Amino acid sequence: MAIVLAPMEGIVDEVMRDVLTGIGGIDLCVSEFIRVTDTLLPLKTFQRHAPELFQSGHTRFGVPLRVQLLGSEPQALAHNALRLVEYGAKVVDLNFGCPAPTVNRHGGGAALLKQPDLMHEIVSTVRAALPETVLLTAKMRLGFEDTSLTLACAEALVSGGVGELTVHARTKVEGYRPPAHWEWLARIREHVSVPVVANGEVWTLDDYLAIREVSGCDTVMIGRGLLAAPDLARRIAHYHATGEKCPPASWAQAMVWVLDFYAQCRARGEGTPYPVSRIKQWLPQMKRSYPEAEALFAAIRKLTQAADIQTVLDAEIRR
Repeated sequence: MAIVLAPMEGIVDEVMRDVLTGIGGIDLCVSEFIRVTDTLLPLKTFQRHAPELFQSGHTRFGVPLRVQLLGSEPQALAHNALRLVEYGAKVVDLNFGCPAPTVNRHGGGAALLKQPDLMHEIVSTVRAALPETVLLTAKMRLGFEDTSLTLACAEALVSGGVGELTVHARTKVEGYRPPAHWEWLARIREHVSVPVVANGEVWTLDDYLAIREVSGCDTVMIGRGLLAAPDLARRIAHYHATGEKCPPASWAQAMVWVLDFYAQCRARGEGTPYPVSRIKQWLPQMKRSYPEAEALFAAIRKLTQAADIQTVLDAEIRR
């Protein structure tokens, strides 16, 4: 079994990856997507999105990072994938699932699920450009508006050369609305010849056990569930090791992680909006597990200065 931290654009950057992998239980993480148009991207773009690639390819806590590319131009994706390998990547991941309207309007992400032939061309072109030793993986949704092309898309990716396929068990139109259709994961897994990673609507240990049972998948990718409950992967690992279900971390413990996160954000972006925007993104995600997070967010919501937010956070942990 393995737990993968999902590549959530705009929030799971290197600081969030550092904090969550430091808590434990995560076996692998995937970068936010790097958008590819028709050019070879400069070194600084890869350094900004995936600094771990240039630090042994792992987070500070030894968890490997895979770098994800997003685009619709086969040759450009191939050239940039090869550049990733030159920088040390052992795995390249391709995004066929992002539901963001700005991405889809430019023919990327989930918009490609309307065109299985183009998906196949992209994958086969990238695969041909890479050394045989490099694993090519991909992530998709069940479709754009419906599931009429689900199996065709999965088959296009696998026949094109991906060696592992992650599937978010909803369509683009469904977005993140529950439920996720875990039964489709089993259908895809039975249809293709490569490992399938299950993704979608895993918030608790019981959800994790259920998605594995329904899908038959050994590996599960978790995104929002780990933002809401940062120790979820650690509790899953504990269950696998002992058979015991341990209680979630207390709010006091969660605040230690919040303070670590905010300190790293300030160190990375002091004097910019970065630390303020990042903490305001994370706290609303946590309120599903911690009612205290909602009150804390309300206390900082109108603050714009990093130092003022620091004062509120420091007071919260002393309570």
